[in-house]
Amino acid sequence: MSPALLLRLSFALVLGLSAGLALPAPDRQGDGEATEFPGQRLALKRASDAVLGVQSTATEGASTIDTLGEYRAGSGVVIASDGLVLTIGYLILEAEDVELVLDSGKRMPARVVAYDLATGFGLVQAVLPLGIAPAQLGQAHAVAEGEPLLFVSGGDDGALSAAQLVSRRGFSGYWEYHIDGALFTSPARRDHSGAGLFNAQGELIGIGSLLVPSAPGDGSRRAGNMFVPVDLLPPIFAELRERGVSRASMRAWLGVNCVEQDDGLRVVRVSRDSPAETAGLQPGDLIRRLDGAPVGGLESFYKMLWNGGSAERDLTIEVLREGQTQSVPVHSVDRTQTLRRARGI
Repeated sequence: MSPALLLRLSFALVLGLSAGLALPAPDRQGDGEATEFPGQRLALKRASDAVLGVQSTATEGASTIDTLGEYRAGSGVVIASDGLVLTIGYLILEAEDVELVLDSGKRMPARVVAYDLATGFGLVQAVLPLGIAPAQLGQAHAVAEGEPLLFVSGGDDGALSAAQLVSRRGFSGYWEYHIDGALFTSPARRDHSGAGLFNAQGELIGIGSLLVPSAPGDGSRRAGNMFVPVDLLPPIFAELRERGVSRASMRAWLGVNCVEQDDGLRVVRVSRDSPAETAGLQPGDLIRRLDGAPVGGLESFYKMLWNGGSAERDLTIEVLREGQTQSVPVHSVDRTQTLRRARGI
């Protein structure tokens, strides 16, 4: 770790204390005098060292360039001694060229190992030895609200700071995505993509995904970040390494971006070359029913879509368009089969 990063780490600990965040009691020497949390400092140093930058370039013609851009940059966390790095999946979605950026500024080539739709995780592996000790995985469900945490990003502009867990709840994204137990932290940081969230013992508990306007989830304007909890990784880790995707990701996909309204789901965007575009769904449509059943909110709509049968099947979506109710037949597809593959998968 560079001296600058060590300084920022010490500042983060001081910041936590000054904000009134409870840290573990200091280690005690035999004479009864307190030391400066040596075990904790070593654990947090190892955690910070395990975070590096992730940069990627999308494959030519990738549909996700429309929303994510061709060039992407964020962070990742080394989680295995063979150079395996856990990151947020959208950084490497349909990516061809991936580089890892170390604290020294050195760039290392990497290959894509997995992209998981169901959790949002991505895995990449360094082609050459990194010489970085992996972070230890913690248990996100064991973290209490208000607990002091460490937020670490990597790459050229990597930094770290103190954070607090302000809420834990299910999260539904407008892009046909839902997870349970998402972690919401404050204060907000913009370098969240793939960043590591660590507990006071230096254990990784989350991977950064989003900047959100209300971290508490109560409608208050207290911005923060959403992290995908690492608890979602162990059950699918083996199949991600073996197959590049979890079975839960092989599910029905329409290609609509929606927001919740009191009387349905408003379509705000239709993905290019998607089943929704083929069926004629349009921005502005208000989705009210799926196969005759009321859709409710995003979570219920997604679960009806994903749990209703095979990934590829015929569906009927009832929409309100310009004051008129219309029934739109749609043939859903397996999203994993529509993505352009990097050479690594």
